[in-house]
Amino acid sequence: MSAPEAAEDVGRAGVRRVGLIGWGAIGRVVGRGLSEGEVPGAELACVVDNRPRGETLPVPQLPFAEALDECDLLVEAAGQAVVREWGERVLRSGADLLVVSTGALTDRALTERLRRAGPGRVHFTAGAVGGLDLLQAVTALGPLEHLELTTTKLPGTLRQSWMDAELTARLDDATGPVELMRGTALDVPAKFPKSTNVAATVAVAVGDPERVRVRVVADPGAVRTRHVIEATGPMGRYRFEMEHEPDRGNPATSSVVPYAVLRSLGVLAGGGGRVL
Repeated sequence: MSAPEAAEDVGRAGVRRVGLIGWGAIGRVVGRGLSEGEVPGAELACVVDNRPRGETLPVPQLPFAEALDECDLLVEAAGQAVVREWGERVLRSGADLLVVSTGALTDRALTERLRRAGPGRVHFTAGAVGGLDLLQAVTALGPLEHLELTTTKLPGTLRQSWMDAELTARLDDATGPVELMRGTALDVPAKFPKSTNVAATVAVAVGDPERVRVRVVADPGAVRTRHVIEATGPMGRYRFEMEHEPDRGNPATSSVVPYAVLRSLGVLAGGGGRVL
Protein backbone atom coordinates (compact mmCIF):
# COMPACT_ATOMS: atom_id res chain seq x y z
CA MET A 1 0.00 0.00 0.00
CA SER A 2 1.41 3.43 -0.92
CA ALA A 3 1.83 6.22 1.62
CA PRO A 4 -1.10 8.27 0.19
CA GLU A 5 -3.35 5.18 0.42
CA ALA A 6 -2.10 4.52 3.95
CA ALA A 7 -2.80 8.14 4.85
CA GLU A 8 -6.35 7.82 3.50
CA ASP A 9 -6.95 4.71 5.61
CA VAL A 10 -5.46 6.44 8.63
CA GLY A 11 -7.71 9.44 8.11
CA ARG A 12 -10.78 7.14 8.15
CA ALA A 13 -9.54 5.38 11.26
CA GLY A 14 -8.60 8.65 12.94
CA VAL A 15 -5.13 7.43 13.89
CA ARG A 16 -1.76 8.66 12.63
CA ARG A 17 0.67 5.82 11.88
CA VAL A 18 4.09 7.06 12.94
CA GLY A 19 7.49 5.91 11.73
CA LEU A 20 10.34 6.83 14.04
CA ILE A 21 13.73 7.47 12.42
CA GLY A 22 16.31 6.87 15.13
CA TRP A 23 16.28 4.93 18.41
CA GLY A 24 18.70 7.00 20.48
CA ALA A 25 18.29 9.35 23.42
CA ILE A 26 15.31 11.09 21.81
CA GLY A 27 13.82 8.30 19.76
CA ARG A 28 13.77 5.78 22.60
CA VAL A 29 11.62 8.03 24.84
CA VAL A 30 9.33 9.05 21.97
CA GLY A 31 8.94 5.45 20.80
CA ARG A 32 8.08 4.13 24.22
CA GLY A 33 5.62 6.97 24.79
CA LEU A 34 3.84 6.21 21.53
CA SER A 35 3.80 2.46 22.10
CA GLU A 36 2.35 2.96 25.59
CA GLY A 37 -0.52 5.09 24.28
CA GLU A 38 0.64 8.45 25.62
CA VAL A 39 -0.40 10.24 22.40
CA PRO A 40 -4.11 9.73 21.61
CA GLY A 41 -4.66 9.49 17.88
CA ALA A 42 -1.13 8.27 17.09
CA GLU A 43 0.46 4.84 17.09
CA LEU A 44 4.03 3.75 16.52
CA ALA A 45 4.14 1.65 13.35
CA CYS A 46 7.87 1.05 12.90
CA VAL A 47 11.41 2.17 13.70
CA VAL A 48 14.00 3.07 11.07
CA ASP A 49 17.56 2.72 12.35
CA ASN A 50 20.51 1.24 10.51
CA ARG A 51 22.31 0.25 13.70
CA PRO A 52 21.76 -3.17 15.31
CA ARG A 53 19.67 -2.79 18.43
CA GLY A 54 20.68 -4.28 21.73
CA GLU A 55 17.13 -4.32 23.00
CA THR A 56 13.74 -5.56 21.89
CA LEU A 57 11.79 -2.90 20.00
CA PRO A 58 8.03 -2.53 20.50
CA VAL A 59 7.45 -2.48 16.72
CA PRO A 60 9.25 -3.82 13.62
CA GLN A 61 12.55 -2.26 12.56
CA LEU A 62 12.13 -1.53 8.85
CA PRO A 63 14.23 -0.14 6.00
CA PHE A 64 13.36 3.41 5.07
CA ALA A 65 11.55 2.49 1.83
CA GLU A 66 9.27 0.03 3.64
CA ALA A 67 8.53 2.56 6.36
CA LEU A 68 7.11 4.93 3.74
CA ASP A 69 4.58 2.25 2.81
CA GLU A 70 3.51 1.79 6.43
CA CYS A 71 3.30 5.36 7.75
CA ASP A 72 1.68 8.72 7.08
CA LEU A 73 3.97 10.60 9.50
CA LEU A 74 7.74 10.18 9.89
CA VAL A 75 9.63 11.61 12.88
CA GLU A 76 13.30 12.47 12.35
CA ALA A 77 15.20 11.83 15.58
CA ALA A 78 18.59 10.87 14.17
CA GLY A 79 20.39 14.04 13.04
CA GLN A 80 20.52 16.63 10.27
CA ALA A 81 21.82 14.17 7.68
CA VAL A 82 18.47 12.34 7.74
CA VAL A 83 16.62 15.51 6.74
CA ARG A 84 19.05 16.16 3.89
CA GLU A 85 19.05 12.61 2.59
CA TRP A 86 15.45 11.54 3.08
CA GLY A 87 13.33 14.65 3.67
CA GLU A 88 12.23 15.24 0.08
CA ARG A 89 11.45 11.58 -0.47
CA VAL A 90 9.23 11.49 2.62
CA LEU A 91 7.22 14.47 1.41
CA ARG A 92 6.94 13.22 -2.17
CA SER A 93 5.49 9.97 -0.83
CA GLY A 94 2.62 11.92 0.72
CA ALA A 95 3.73 11.42 4.32
CA ASP A 96 4.36 14.31 6.70
CA LEU A 97 7.76 14.88 8.31
CA LEU A 98 8.34 16.11 11.87
CA VAL A 99 11.89 17.47 12.13
CA VAL A 100 13.76 17.40 15.43
CA SER A 101 17.20 18.38 14.04
CA THR A 102 16.13 21.85 12.96
CA GLY A 103 19.73 22.82 12.20
CA ALA A 104 19.21 21.24 8.78
CA LEU A 105 16.58 23.89 7.98
CA THR A 106 19.14 26.71 8.04
CA ASP A 107 20.30 25.32 4.67
CA ARG A 108 18.22 27.59 2.45
CA ALA A 109 18.58 25.42 -0.65
CA LEU A 110 17.37 22.37 1.27
CA THR A 111 14.50 24.30 2.83
CA GLU A 112 13.37 25.46 -0.62
CA ARG A 113 13.50 21.90 -1.98
CA LEU A 114 11.42 20.69 0.96
CA ARG A 115 8.85 23.41 0.34
CA ARG A 116 8.48 22.26 -3.26
CA ALA A 117 8.50 18.55 -2.51
CA GLY A 118 4.90 17.88 -1.28
CA PRO A 119 2.21 16.73 -1.00
CA GLY A 120 3.48 15.87 2.48
CA ARG A 121 4.14 18.70 4.90
CA VAL A 122 7.15 19.61 7.04
CA HIS A 123 6.70 20.44 10.72
CA PHE A 124 9.30 21.08 13.39
CA THR A 125 9.22 20.81 17.13
CA ALA A 126 10.25 23.64 19.45
CA GLY A 127 12.39 21.17 21.40
CA ALA A 128 14.32 22.84 24.20
CA VAL A 129 13.31 26.44 23.48
CA GLY A 130 10.35 28.56 24.61
CA GLY A 131 9.05 32.02 23.77
CA LEU A 132 8.70 31.36 20.03
CA ASP A 133 5.08 32.53 19.80
CA LEU A 134 6.04 35.90 21.25
CA LEU A 135 9.06 36.26 18.97
CA GLN A 136 6.89 35.45 15.95
CA ALA A 137 4.29 37.99 17.03
CA VAL A 138 6.88 40.73 17.54
CA THR A 139 8.59 39.91 14.24
CA ALA A 140 5.26 40.25 12.42
CA LEU A 141 5.19 43.92 13.49
CA GLY A 142 8.62 44.64 12.04
CA PRO A 143 12.17 43.29 12.01
CA LEU A 144 13.74 42.76 15.40
CA GLU A 145 16.48 45.28 16.11
CA HIS A 146 18.50 42.76 18.10
CA LEU A 147 18.18 39.01 18.63
CA GLU A 148 20.91 36.99 20.34
CA LEU A 149 21.03 33.46 21.67
CA THR A 150 23.73 32.27 24.06
CA THR A 151 23.98 28.51 24.50
CA THR A 152 26.12 27.14 27.34
CA LYS A 153 27.02 23.46 27.68
CA LEU A 154 29.65 21.19 29.19
CA PRO A 155 32.91 21.24 27.20
CA GLY A 156 32.79 17.55 26.33
CA THR A 157 29.51 17.94 24.45
CA LEU A 158 30.92 20.71 22.25
CA ARG A 159 34.14 19.12 21.01
CA GLN A 160 34.29 19.06 17.18
CA SER A 161 36.70 17.53 14.66
CA TRP A 162 37.30 20.89 12.94
CA MET A 163 38.75 22.52 16.09
CA ASP A 164 42.45 23.36 15.91
CA ALA A 165 44.98 22.50 18.62
CA GLU A 166 44.71 25.89 20.31
CA LEU A 167 40.94 25.80 20.64
CA THR A 168 41.00 22.17 21.76
CA ALA A 169 43.52 23.06 24.46
CA ARG A 170 41.33 25.94 25.65
CA LEU A 171 38.42 23.52 25.83
CA ASP A 172 40.40 20.87 27.74
CA ASP A 173 42.02 23.32 30.15
CA ALA A 174 38.97 25.49 30.83
CA THR A 175 38.32 26.32 34.46
CA GLY A 176 35.50 28.74 33.63
CA PRO A 177 33.27 29.72 30.69
CA VAL A 178 35.00 29.75 27.27
CA GLU A 179 33.38 31.24 24.17
CA LEU A 180 33.94 28.78 21.31
CA MET A 181 32.15 30.56 18.49
CA ARG A 182 30.18 33.68 17.71
CA GLY A 183 28.20 33.99 14.50
CA THR A 184 24.72 33.73 13.02
CA ALA A 185 22.14 30.97 13.12
CA LEU A 186 23.08 30.35 9.50
CA ASP A 187 26.65 29.23 10.17
CA VAL A 188 26.83 28.11 13.83
CA PRO A 189 24.54 25.02 13.48
CA ALA A 190 26.80 23.73 10.72
CA LYS A 191 29.76 23.82 13.11
CA PHE A 192 27.89 22.29 16.06
CA PRO A 193 25.25 20.08 14.40
CA LYS A 194 24.29 18.19 17.58
CA SER A 195 24.32 21.13 19.97
CA THR A 196 22.74 24.16 18.31
CA ASN A 197 19.30 23.07 17.15
CA VAL A 198 17.88 25.76 19.44
CA ALA A 199 19.62 28.42 17.33
CA ALA A 200 18.10 26.98 14.18
CA THR A 201 14.66 26.72 15.78
CA VAL A 202 14.71 30.40 16.74
CA ALA A 203 15.88 31.28 13.22
CA VAL A 204 13.10 29.30 11.55
CA ALA A 205 10.53 30.87 13.90
CA VAL A 206 11.52 34.45 13.02
CA GLY A 207 12.20 33.63 9.38
CA ASP A 208 15.74 34.98 9.11
CA PRO A 209 18.76 32.96 10.31
CA GLU A 210 21.17 35.80 9.55
CA ARG A 211 19.38 38.09 12.00
CA VAL A 212 19.88 35.66 14.90
CA ARG A 213 23.27 36.19 16.54
CA VAL A 214 24.57 33.10 18.34
CA ARG A 215 27.22 32.54 21.01
CA VAL A 216 28.37 29.03 21.92
CA VAL A 217 29.97 28.79 25.36
CA ALA A 218 31.65 25.84 27.05
CA ASP A 219 31.52 25.85 30.85
CA PRO A 220 33.05 23.03 32.92
CA GLY A 221 30.92 24.17 35.84
CA ALA A 222 27.64 23.92 33.95
CA VAL A 223 25.17 21.74 35.79
CA ARG A 224 22.44 22.22 33.19
CA THR A 225 22.31 23.18 29.53
CA ARG A 226 21.44 26.88 29.40
CA HIS A 227 19.88 28.90 26.57
CA VAL A 228 19.41 32.66 26.92
CA ILE A 229 17.50 34.59 24.25
CA GLU A 230 17.64 38.38 24.29
CA ALA A 231 15.65 40.43 21.79
CA THR A 232 14.69 44.03 21.17
CA GLY A 233 11.86 44.98 18.83
CA PRO A 234 9.33 47.69 18.06
CA MET A 235 7.10 46.59 20.94
CA GLY A 236 9.70 46.20 23.65
CA ARG A 237 12.60 44.26 25.10
CA TYR A 238 12.50 40.52 25.84
CA ARG A 239 14.64 37.97 27.63
CA PHE A 240 14.02 34.24 27.94
CA GLU A 241 16.29 31.94 29.94
CA MET A 242 15.98 28.16 29.95
CA GLU A 243 18.04 25.66 31.94
CA HIS A 244 17.57 21.99 31.12
CA GLU A 245 18.87 18.81 32.64
CA PRO A 246 21.02 17.09 29.99
CA ASP A 247 20.05 13.60 28.90
CA ARG A 248 22.00 11.04 30.95
CA GLY A 249 22.89 8.93 27.94
CA ASN A 250 23.62 11.82 25.59
CA PRO A 251 24.53 15.08 27.40
CA ALA A 252 24.48 16.99 24.10
CA THR A 253 20.67 16.62 24.18
CA SER A 254 18.40 18.19 26.78
CA SER A 255 16.21 15.64 28.53
CA VAL A 256 13.08 17.69 27.77
CA VAL A 257 13.39 17.33 23.96
CA PRO A 258 11.63 13.96 23.50
CA TYR A 259 8.69 15.21 25.55
CA ALA A 260 8.45 18.26 23.29
CA VAL A 261 8.34 15.83 20.36
CA LEU A 262 5.53 13.87 21.99
CA ARG A 263 3.60 17.12 22.50
CA SER A 264 4.06 18.01 18.83
CA LEU A 265 2.86 14.56 17.79
CA GLY A 266 -0.23 15.06 19.94
CA VAL A 267 -1.04 18.22 18.00
CA LEU A 268 -0.47 16.52 14.64
CA ALA A 269 -2.71 13.66 15.76
CA GLY A 270 -5.58 16.07 16.32
CA GLY A 271 -5.04 17.23 19.87
CA GLY A 272 -5.13 20.84 21.03
CA GLY A 273 -2.40 23.40 20.52
CA ARG A 274 -0.16 24.19 17.59
CA VAL A 275 2.93 22.74 16.00
CA LEU A 276 5.43 24.95 14.14
